[in-house]
Order: sequence, then C-alpha cells, then structure tokens
Amino acid sequence: MTSLFDPGLQPERTELGWRRTCLALSVGSLVAMRILPEAFGSGWWALGGVAGIIASAGLWAAARRRYRSTTRALERDGHRAPMPDSRLPFALTVFTVVIGGTSVAIVICMAAS
Repeated sequence: MTSLFDPGLQPERTELGWRRTCLALSVGSLVAMRILPEAFGSGWWALGGVAGIIASAGLWAAARRRYRSTTRALERDGHRAPMPDSRLPFALTVFTVVIGGTSVAIVICMAAS
C-alpha cells in the first residue's frame, strides 16, 4: 500500500502540457498546409503539413502512454518510482528544430525570389 503519491497532480499537469504542445504543432501544420502550396505553387508542399499532423498525433499518443506508465509506477512504488526516460522530450526537440530550420529556409527562399 502506498500513500498519496502526488498531491499536486504533476503527471496530470504534464500530460495536459503535452496535449497543448501537440495541439499547437497540429495548428502550425494546418497553417503550413494552407500557406505553403499557395506560396510555392505546388500541392506537394502540403505534404509537410500532413507530416506535421502525423508527427503531432504520434507525440500525443506517446505522451498519453507515458502518462499512464508514470501513474502506474507512482501508484505501485510511491515516490521511489522510476521516472520516464527523456526520449519523448528529445523527439519533440528534434521535431521542433527540424521544423524551425525548415521554416527559416522557406522564409529565406521566399525573400530571395
């Protein structure tokens, strides 16, 4: 029997933070799907937005799975439970850096033409 493991509900707040992040990534991807084909004159540019939506859905599912495993571990082991690894934040960092670099390249290309 374990005591109340988290009076501040940190796993729930963290999961809500992941939801907001994934929602923001989805909205940015939808905006990219709307703007990029018009700016470059080809519908193929919408694929970047589609890839962003798929990636944000994957991040959302991974964040949900991470929340469930963290909650189970805290309920089972209390405050001595092992915390999740840093693969998901690392994946989000890589995704954000790639999107940011691509956005900068697009802005430079649009300004040069």
